[in-house]
Amino acid sequence: MAACLGSVVQLLVSFWKPNIRIIRQFLPFFFFGVSLTGSILKELDVVPQTYFSSSRNLLNLYFVKISWGWNLVLLLPFLFLSNSYNRTHIYVLKRLTALVVATAIWYICTETFFYIEDITGTCYGQSESVQVVREEFSTKAECRRAGLMWDGFDISGHSFILAYSTFLIVEEMVPMLHLVQHNQKRTAVLDALYVALNAIVVIWVWMFACTSVYFHETIHKILGTGCAVLGWYLTYKAWYLNPFSPGLPPHHSDHKQHE
Repeated sequence: MAACLGSVVQLLVSFWKPNIRIIRQFLPFFFFGVSLTGSILKELDVVPQTYFSSSRNLLNLYFVKISWGWNLVLLLPFLFLSNSYNRTHIYVLKRLTALVVATAIWYICTETFFYIEDITGTCYGQSESVQVVREEFSTKAECRRAGLMWDGFDISGHSFILAYSTFLIVEEMVPMLHLVQHNQKRTAVLDALYVALNAIVVIWVWMFACTSVYFHETIHKILGTGCAVLGWYLTYKAWYLNPFSPGLPPHHSDHKQHE
């Protein structure tokens, strides 16, 4: 089992190692491109309805809906193990605060999206085939609990969290390239976490594409994606380069320079 897992890790690293620099460089453009292209296809109504056009699909229910939980469950032990090689406990704890920062960004952005939708929205009900405003309901939650429809400026939380989660994981998986390249002795747990993180990235990217094609308005998706890019840029491209920060993952700058 361990040998099989090691072979999968080697295969994944052989993909990431020569491509990591260009992936980091073009990932924002990729997400904006997918969001815009999917939005155009949605407006043209040329993509047929599929299993993934329903919000009740299993990936949405059991992965996207609790996506931040999946990120933390996989990244917390992965960061601890992959950052521990020849490093002090203080360094590892400092790096783990990157997840605290990421969680704060996720929370602030999603709560802001909810707030904007509440203050810009109106509750509607049906009366003799005509939609009427129900002013007694002032929030989306109250409106929905009453079985009515809320219409507000709905920045796409799915576009944000799926893109931001991908940025975060791609940045934090970098140490594994060094460990495999230098034949560091690794645990089966670390290898399994690495494989799982790669798998979850595939799910996040796929569901981001489905969101782009099937759900939300164009501006809502672009703004959600933009918030993800901004959160990633302000941390990994700006703040984390400074001493008083969680810092970049080990060997991150080495790969950036030499790959």
